[in-house]
Amino acid sequence: MTRRGLLIGGLALVGLGGGALLVRQLRRSGPPVGAWIPLHSIAAPTLPAGPSPASEAPGPDTAMTIWAHADDDIIFANPELSTAIAAGATVRAVYVTAGDAGKGLDYAREREAGIRAAYDLMRGSVGEWDERSLTLLSGARVTRFVPRDEPRLSITVLRLPDGGLNGKGFEATGNAGLTQLVNGEVAELVPVDGAPAYDLPRLTATLAELLAAAQPGRVSTNVPHESAFAHGDHPDHSCVGSLVRASAPVVGIAAEAMSYYIGYPSQDRPVNVTGEELDAKVEVYRTYAADDPVVRCGEASTCLAQPGFGEWLRRTYPMSEGELRLS
Repeated sequence: MTRRGLLIGGLALVGLGGGALLVRQLRRSGPPVGAWIPLHSIAAPTLPAGPSPASEAPGPDTAMTIWAHADDDIIFANPELSTAIAAGATVRAVYVTAGDAGKGLDYAREREAGIRAAYDLMRGSVGEWDERSLTLLSGARVTRFVPRDEPRLSITVLRLPDGGLNGKGFEATGNAGLTQLVNGEVAELVPVDGAPAYDLPRLTATLAELLAAAQPGRVSTNVPHESAFAHGDHPDHSCVGSLVRASAPVVGIAAEAMSYYIGYPSQDRPVNVTGEELDAKVEVYRTYAADDPVVRCGEASTCLAQPGFGEWLRRTYPMSEGELRLS
């Protein structure tokens, strides 16, 4: 089915992939709220030695973005992301979980197709994307997508299982996610595509390797668990923020080069995306959502009416290290 064929109005509740908790929240028209789960501290990783298979040619104004799910950037870090791409910046995007909601690889691939479509809109081209598998020095196997006509952009996915809003994962993936891995409640996580399993040292080493391979001048990610702004956020978001915050210094990325974007709790802050910027941001999101049956929306007004998403789209709040209100 084509993307145009998938464009329908309204929030698609049939086959909803966000789990029972998200279903209940949407039915009562409230925004999603993530469970607050204490998280163990994350040790600094050991960077694998040698040239990485993930290395890419550095380009102008190289930025790396590392997120829990394939839509976090376009929801929480736009219009900054669109502005950077339009200005010719090199952008290396990484998504740590498959965002699969226990629905398997097919749904994860739908989300990946959606984010590629969103990037096509932001870059102003619909050229083909090459897909290839990379086995890293860390032992991880990741999948990378690169537009054939624009190698300054790339998307790398690890496809770890989604932890869900309650942080407990889904039955189909062993009721485990990033929270359990960081807290030592499970020894490893198996990606939904059957790639080699990740223990915590492999995951942090993989993130460090990807950071070193990209050689970014700046890095964007989710707000970490240690921040006061993480309360009420998706547990996967805060885990990824903490993982990146622990990994970045190992490869020489200074604290001032980091930007941490507030997730779900941004809805409680003043609206700061309006007018033409909001119109463009919603269109990028709508383009992504055409491939994601959980949040598909045919019109901008329908997208903005979605519980939670409409509020997040109207806001973007990057925090520096000094603004995180760490505990």
